[in-house]
Amino acid sequence: AERVCALSSPAASCTGALPSSSMLSALTKSSALRPRGLATLAGHSKVWRVYLSGEIHSSWREDVAAGIRDAGLSEQVLLCGPNPSHEDSDDCAAIILGMEEKRPNWDRIGASMNAIRTRTLIDEADVVVVRLGEKYRQWNAAFDAGYASAKGKPIITLHPPSLGHPMKEVNAAAMAVCEEVPQVVQTLAYVISGALPSPRDGDAWEPIADRLGKGNPNP
Repeated sequence: AERVCALSSPAASCTGALPSSSMLSALTKSSALRPRGLATLAGHSKVWRVYLSGEIHSSWREDVAAGIRDAGLSEQVLLCGPNPSHEDSDDCAAIILGMEEKRPNWDRIGASMNAIRTRTLIDEADVVVVRLGEKYRQWNAAFDAGYASAKGKPIITLHPPSLGHPMKEVNAAAMAVCEEVPQVVQTLAYVISGALPSPRDGDAWEPIADRLGKGNPNP
């Protein structure tokens, strides 16, 4: 089983969300991930901690977990994220510390308590994936991206093309900008093992030396 933190409660799918687990599996397998040269030393046992930031109302985290499993990276990747229960994340501090009479105070003590988890897990993460979607944008994910960037964490953003403009500042700080879950999985697979999928551009793909010329004329 994949090693997943805080993903035990399945999230409901939403219309127009990212591909389902079954679709993701087909996409990942059809892309034929394959190693291209020595990228990971034999016997290297590093476990990559990947924090999944963003909305909690669709199945995108489960889709990433399924892709990690199908890519054979279950033993090398530990996925973590925020509390997946919207209600609990809203009410946690009021339940533990007592209710507040004003909404801003209720929100503040809850946000502060949730930040203990969020900041700790981002601080421990090797990579932070930030997801924003059309329906559930969850603006605090942008704050997570800023916090992760300030901590020097590599960021992968995940959002549909339509959000490219409002996400431009966040994307400028990201190491990779993905539009689909399979691209996130493929990026992690390449970083961890050197495996690459079939080119996204299909038969039209050309190596950089053929398309744009050699960067070093005297290798």
